[in-house]
Amino acid sequence: MTTLTTTQSAPESPFASAQSAALSFPAAIPEPARVQIARMFQNPNILERPERAALVEQLKEAVALEPQVSELRVLLGMALCVNFDGQSALEELREACRLEPDSFIAQLKFGELLMRLRVCDQAAEHTQLAAELAASSLQADMARRQAATIRTMQREGIERGGYGKALKVFRFARGLFGRNEKQEAAVLSTR
Repeated sequence: MTTLTTTQSAPESPFASAQSAALSFPAAIPEPARVQIARMFQNPNILERPERAALVEQLKEAVALEPQVSELRVLLGMALCVNFDGQSALEELREACRLEPDSFIAQLKFGELLMRLRVCDQAAEHTQLAAELAASSLQADMARRQAATIRTMQREGIERGGYGKALKVFRFARGLFGRNEKQEAAVLSTR
């Protein structure tokens, strides 16, 4: 009769599971960047400024090696967001969506960045597209929650160029107390 013996393994380091999960990253990403990305996913605030800058540089090098891989551009866009470089992140995520329009994560993250930049109409479009591309209930739920946040922002008037409600109130008050239509037409004809 044979007996199986098991040895108790040493407790895993906090990054051991992250490192094993990092194996699914594109091959162009160096190992130190994989660990930093895993840390960034756990908590974006955990990376110090030099670590964020190093991660961005490593991801830029990976994108330079494989410019047609949209997942690399999504990761770079996310790292740029964590590094507070919104304009570059916007460009990278836009390019990721152009390269692979059927990528759930590219559409979702681009929609999220647009939402954070208060460009709600475009954010809603990309989030809706992400919801349509969702391959699992978890992805669908992520897109649904983001879409709900965008709708709330639109309803409350929190968007770029979102002076619509204030202007409506002003026009209403002006209509009550201001010029009538004939006076307005006379002013417009003199311009």
